Amino acid sequence: MTNTQSHGWWFNQLFTNWKKFEVIYVSLLLILQVAVYAVVPDSLIGMISGVMGVLCLIYGMKGRKISFIFGLVQCLAMTYIAWISHAYGSFAMDIIYVISQPIGWVMWGRDEATHSFAKQTRNLIFVGAFVAWIIGWVVLAMLHGQLPYFDSINFVVSLIAQLLYILKFKENWSLWIVVNIANVIYWGTLTVQTLMGVTKIGSLGANLSQVALQAALLFNAVYATKVWASGEADNEGGAGTNQQTK
Repeated sequence: MTNTQSHGWWFNQLFTNWKKFEVIYVSLLLILQVAVYAVVPDSLIGMISGVMGVLCLIYGMKGRKISFIFGLVQCLAMTYIAWISHAYGSFAMDIIYVISQPIGWVMWGRDEATHSFAKQTRNLIFVGAFVAWIIGWVVLAMLHGQLPYFDSINFVVSLIAQLLYILKFKENWSLWIVVNIANVIYWGTLTVQTLMGVTKIGSLGANLSQVALQAALLFNAVYATKVWASGEADNEGGAGTNQQTK
């Protein structure tokens, strides 16, 4: 038994109630971010974005407020990367992410339980996200953004997913899975184009770091769907309560 109440808030948020599997996969995801930087060390800010992004979503998977601290740093770094990559949908979304971090901090402090929609409402949300994606695609294409069909997913679908995340609705992870798959393809395409010399937008290191980040976040989103469905993310993932460490 681990008496988490004998420790402070920071310790409880960071270190309590982790399963062995979670510790292993978190370590591997963080090593992946550093390894990408070691291979292509031309974007320190890309590596910072990757590490902070992994920590943000992993602690979000645990349902812990501290995720918004990591998220703020990651969003600031990602805003810069999106700008130099001409990913205007991502850039606009990252500005919203920056603003949403303190809002999420406050919201998660008021209500620690996770929620879910009725099936009919859930279906309406998913249909609405699809329609919003089409509209975003058209708008971003008119602005001559990079790969607007993928960038639109990162913009409009992410916006809906982030709103549901702040409100602690379990359905947010289903949308994040879609967003992360699209982002793996999006940044992977930019990476290939950079390697082939087709485009000089952004840098190889920054693009490759985002491929690694989005792949990590995709895995985390799939696992988080299970965690939130089981109720393990309620009460900030057990931080501050007495639970057995597995």
